[in-house]
Amino acid sequence: MLTTTRPDATKNGPGSRPGVSRPIALPVTLEHHPVVLAEQAQRVSDIQLRIADRITAFAGSMNFVYLHVVLFTAWMLAIEGKPWPTLTLIVSLEAIFLSTFVMIGQNRQAAFQQAKADHDFNEQELELKTNTQLTREIDRLTAEVHRRVVENSAGSGIGNKIQRAADETDRDLLLENNRA
Repeated sequence: MLTTTRPDATKNGPGSRPGVSRPIALPVTLEHHPVVLAEQAQRVSDIQLRIADRITAFAGSMNFVYLHVVLFTAWMLAIEGKPWPTLTLIVSLEAIFLSTFVMIGQNRQAAFQQAKADHDFNEQELELKTNTQLTREIDRLTAEVHRRVVENSAGSGIGNKIQRAADETDRDLLLENNRA
């Protein structure tokens, strides 16, 4: 849990010490994307992926750089008088393997991004379908409410007045169109 300090607002009244701070707890709840959880489960279950992850993590660290500086320096100064042919072979083989691990990581990242994009697309399509259904239901309910209001007002005489006004408006429009 993350804690931080901030001035205590309850003690900033008369007689309080200025600058009094107290730790507050901030909940850190990170919900992971379902694709992330599936990818993590796959990594844990496959021994090859765990080995590749560890090698890639080490090869991408400063410890890897420091180790190579020490090894290459020792090799050039103490092990061989002419270190270049053997050292070149070793470094070339190491580069081949490391580039393979980098490509494995890139392929896994691409597969992860594709799975996440597919999941997001499906979720958005489901949300669009739900919103469309809700909009149609709202339209149906609005029409039903309108119909009931008109029926209820017809029974009380208001509907007849509205209908007569609408008929008069229609008649006036017809007369104007006939004169023109």
